[in-house]
Amino acid sequence: MKGWMGKFRALGIFGFLMLVLSGCGKENLSALTPKGYGSKAALNLINISLGVMIFVFVVVMVIYAIVIVRFRKKKGREDYIPPQTEGNKALEVIWTVIPIILLVIIAIPTVAITFDLADESAADESLNVNVTGNQFWWHFNYEGEEIQTSQDLYIPTGEKVYLNMKTSDVLHSFWVPALSGKMDLHPENENTMYIQADEEGVYDGKCAEFCGTSHSLMDFKVIAVSPEEFDQWVEDMQNVDPEAQPETADAQEGQQLFQDNSCIGCHAIGASPAATGPNLTNFGDRTTLAGVKEHTKDNIVDWIMDPESMKPGNKMADANYDVTQEEAEKIADYLLQLQPSDITPESAETNE
Repeated sequence: MKGWMGKFRALGIFGFLMLVLSGCGKENLSALTPKGYGSKAALNLINISLGVMIFVFVVVMVIYAIVIVRFRKKKGREDYIPPQTEGNKALEVIWTVIPIILLVIIAIPTVAITFDLADESAADESLNVNVTGNQFWWHFNYEGEEIQTSQDLYIPTGEKVYLNMKTSDVLHSFWVPALSGKMDLHPENENTMYIQADEEGVYDGKCAEFCGTSHSLMDFKVIAVSPEEFDQWVEDMQNVDPEAQPETADAQEGQQLFQDNSCIGCHAIGASPAATGPNLTNFGDRTTLAGVKEHTKDNIVDWIMDPESMKPGNKMADANYDVTQEEAEKIADYLLQLQPSDITPESAETNE
């Protein structure tokens, strides 16, 4: 008896911890706090499925309780066997038809929403962004706008934004829980989905397909701003001058070091299609480094000096450059001054 009590006590503790921990996490990284059309549709499906499962559970438990009470062993009737119901056609039809009905209740809205979210009829009149998944970062190319960014995807609120997605290496999966469901990325065929944010804000995204050593660190952000602010951001990004000279002397030296060490060969400033590494046009406006680290000068310097320690398996660890700590600090000064627009993640969060 004591052994069973211990197990029940442990089960109760684990159940309580699950209940408490279910409230942890970020609001903008949860499918249960939808902020877009796709995520709201997904939550509706979750609620329908949950309702069906609760209904089945309650019915089974009620029947189970009735059987336990009604047909329990009674004193003086230890050898009594209740009437058996093998081959009862009515019961067999009932417990076959009811699950079919429940599955139909789940299937109809699921199929309808699946086709709705896959609808590309409005793609030609909407903003299109080509998304490329890389180990272990994300690249965004705005069709027809001559704008490229990495890690931060800016979109206007209240509008469908179509994402045409491929991968440059292994399989990845694009997922912004607060805005929509997941979409896998393949190297050979392009998959398309759309996202739509109802509210301004910064929404966290994840890679939902195991893709290598730093899969868990392959994060990105979707910055949703008003249509007017988005238009201003587009104009600012289109007017970026890659050769513009920074204001401070250290940043100017950092710009020269950036060029001398062939960093520009992998990282573009502006809309360069030839870049093989993350685009750095608005690097100074980001709030995270490498998708997960705090965006500070010290972290940037540490990244330049030893990127492998911060994100194992990244390709920059194999890059051919050689800088001192002091030179890395000056390059960091230059990168932090890459702030072409007043429309930033901070402004999006302020307007939430």
